[in-house]
Amino acid sequence: MTEPNEPSYSQFACIGSGFSAIGLGATLQRWYGISDIRFFERHSDLGGTWFINQYPGCACDVPSALYSFSFECNPSWSRVLPTSNELRAYLRHVAEKYDLPAKMTFGTNVEKCEWVEEKGRWRLTTRDLATEMVSVHECQFLFSGSGHFTTPRTLDVPGTETFEGPVIHSGRWKPEVDLTNKRVVLFGNGCTGAQIVPAIVKKTRHLTQVVRSKHWVLPPVDKKMPAAARWVFTHVPGTMLLQRVICFSVAEIDFLGFSNSKLGVAWRRWRQGQAETYMRQTAPAKYHDLLIPEFELNCKRRIFDSGYLASLHSKNMTLTDDRGVEVLPQGVRMASGKVVDADVIVLANGFNTNAYLSGVDVVGRGGETLGQHFESFGGPEAYNCSALSGFPNFFILLGPNTATGHTSAILAVENSINYALRVLKPVLEGKAAIADLKRPAEGAYVEKIQDALQDTVWTSGCNSWYVRSDKGNRTWNGMSYPWSQGYYWWSSVFPVWKDWSFTGKTGKSTIVKRHRSGLLIAVFATLAVALLAWAQEKPDSLLGSKLLEWFPRSDAIVSRLRVHTAGLLLTAQRLVSSAVSKT
Repeated sequence: MTEPNEPSYSQFACIGSGFSAIGLGATLQRWYGISDIRFFERHSDLGGTWFINQYPGCACDVPSALYSFSFECNPSWSRVLPTSNELRAYLRHVAEKYDLPAKMTFGTNVEKCEWVEEKGRWRLTTRDLATEMVSVHECQFLFSGSGHFTTPRTLDVPGTETFEGPVIHSGRWKPEVDLTNKRVVLFGNGCTGAQIVPAIVKKTRHLTQVVRSKHWVLPPVDKKMPAAARWVFTHVPGTMLLQRVICFSVAEIDFLGFSNSKLGVAWRRWRQGQAETYMRQTAPAKYHDLLIPEFELNCKRRIFDSGYLASLHSKNMTLTDDRGVEVLPQGVRMASGKVVDADVIVLANGFNTNAYLSGVDVVGRGGETLGQHFESFGGPEAYNCSALSGFPNFFILLGPNTATGHTSAILAVENSINYALRVLKPVLEGKAAIADLKRPAEGAYVEKIQDALQDTVWTSGCNSWYVRSDKGNRTWNGMSYPWSQGYYWWSSVFPVWKDWSFTGKTGKSTIVKRHRSGLLIAVFATLAVALLAWAQEKPDSLLGSKLLEWFPRSDAIVSRLRVHTAGLLLTAQRLVSSAVSKT
């Protein structure tokens, strides 16, 4: 091992190089003209989740119109649901547009991040995975962009080390392994397994899929994007924004099905009926009992069918819930005693969830580690899903409680980035050196979000990756967001400044250019004031009751929005007057 050299420095540092990291780098330049950032990535190329997931059939299950940055809409998506190849190409395009690859260090693992109080900096200890060289890097602002799905879950069946053929996890696919005429055993039948099966079943000699749990499968939504539509998106201004708004609105309507209200339960029953009818019509009758769940729709992540149910009719396909108990050199012994012969074992059993920055030793003020901090509250959590008290100038992008079951994670990524950069603006302007969240504010937020989650479908009884374990009389959910993405947008646009402590002062601004979004935000805020004020007057109406449910503390929201809107409209008026005077 090589001893660390003198530390290098950048104003910003980010762990990861996927959607969150690239969005951060691009937004820093767009808003503030800041390009002083370093990215540290353990893999050999950028892309994050979409670099490591390259298994056959890999694609997103959210429409491409939403699964992309709002500031980099793409008119050329070939399908409604983009493939992993297209997503990697899209991310590379955005990264190169903002010259981010030159700021990325690949094949490097971040082992420790420690806050150095006397310097007001974060100190990162990194290791080059090829040379074992240890280096030290320091930064003023630290971001984690490592995401939810980074560490593959190990198979809970003993004996994998004795197997004579390849054992391949979906998140570590080995393209050099040819499955042609091979006997394959696949563990898992969630979203990933449902994509792999139709992509490989025809080339295998025989495919045995071990069902570990049941999932609701909905009719397919994917299709080729018509050439005419791509032409319109490319040449007609505003059409991509309209498409994005429509997709967002449809997804938010589906959010109705996550509440335990009367309307939420009724919505789930209707959608569940659709799913069950489709499953019975499409899947072989002999497998219905293995496939159709007893739990409610949305308790686990739903699957949009990509040919999975039809592929179960293949003559060389076997679906079984016989539990694997031991991996043998040439197969798998099942609980029934039967041995299933195998040349290749494929693991589609997911990733470790409800864990953030696993493998990185993050140490904040007073020597408190990230794990200790989480446990002091009861489990993984973060204020506004991204900030932690005692961890100054630090934000987790796509952090605790940002996962949704109905819409795009990229919305949450952008909201997290925008919130962090708004909070840090006084520091970037030189009015302070350190921004730190107040612990009481974090505690109050954690209680609010966990209480809200108790009244959702995620606590209805199924075993899902959203839920970690029971904490006393309530289930701890460090993954899901209980409110609408509209509410998360609002929470990220208007920080509660009293919840933050700003200390130190540099007197030197590092902002190169100013972000001019006042007029747009003022328009949205004005509409929000009117809509929420109407909901308060009509709380018994269907729309009014749902708005009050999706936007908790609406009284405070309306009063604060009125203040913010007045200020933003005044700023917009000044900008317009200034522009007119210059013409």
